[in-house]
Amino acid sequence: MNSEFEAVRLENPDGTSPVLLICEHASNFFPAQFDGLGLKPEVQQSHVAWDPGAYEVMRRMGEQLNAKMIVGGVSRLVYDCNRPPEAKDAVPVRSEVFDVPGNQNLSVDQYMERVELCYTPFHKQVAQAISWSKVPPVVVTIHSFTPVYFGTHRETEVGILHDEDTRLADAMLDVADELSDLKIERNEPYGPEDGVTYTLKRHGLENNLLNVMIEVRNDLIKTDAQQAEMARLLAEMVQRALAQLDEASKGEAS
Repeated sequence: MNSEFEAVRLENPDGTSPVLLICEHASNFFPAQFDGLGLKPEVQQSHVAWDPGAYEVMRRMGEQLNAKMIVGGVSRLVYDCNRPPEAKDAVPVRSEVFDVPGNQNLSVDQYMERVELCYTPFHKQVAQAISWSKVPPVVVTIHSFTPVYFGTHRETEVGILHDEDTRLADAMLDVADELSDLKIERNEPYGPEDGVTYTLKRHGLENNLLNVMIEVRNDLIKTDAQQAEMARLLAEMVQRALAQLDEASKGEAS
C-alpha cells in the first residue's frame, strides 16, 4: 500500500507574526490507497470534501500578517483533522446528503490507519509550531461553509467562533461593524455544541493561548478578488482585536 502523501505542511515557517494560521480543511485530496472513498468526482470536489476558498484566504492573510501557516493536505472525508479520534464524525460515513462508501464498516485497524496517517502528523505539526514559537502564539483557524445546507439558506456571511475562551472573538466582534457591512455573527453557522472547536481546545485552551475560529460563507470567496478582499478584512480584524487586547492588558497592569 502506498501511504506516502503530505497530510500536513508548514508554510512561511519564518513568519514573525504571533498569529498562527491553521486550515484543517484546505484540501480535497484523496490519497490513492483510498480510491476516492467510492465517491463520484463531483462529490469529491464539493464542499463536503473540503472548505472551498479557505486556503486561499488564509494564504493571503499569512502574507499580510507574515504569519506561519499550517495546512491540512487531505480531504476531511478521509479524516477530519478538526475532530479527535473518538469523535463519531472524524471519519464520516455520511456527510450532509451524501453517503461515503469508503468509510462504511471500517475495522479498528483501518480506522487507526487514518488516525496515524492524517490526525497524528497534523496535530504534531501544530504542537511543534506552538512549542517552538518565541512568543505566545495566537491560534486562528480558517474555514468556509456552504450557503445552502440541507436546503436552507444561511444568512450569516462570516462567523466568529469560540469555545470557553471568548477573548479574541469578543475583540474581533467589537471592531467588526466599523470595518465591514457583512453579517458577521458569533458562533454561527456552528458553535461549540457542534464539536467544531477541537483544534481551538487542544492547542488554544490547553495552552492558555488566544484563539478563534473564522468561518466564511464560500460564495463570498470564489474569485481571486473576493479572496483578497476577505483576507484583508479578516487580517485587519485580527490585528485590531489584538491591539485592543494589548491596550486592555496594559491598562490592567498599570
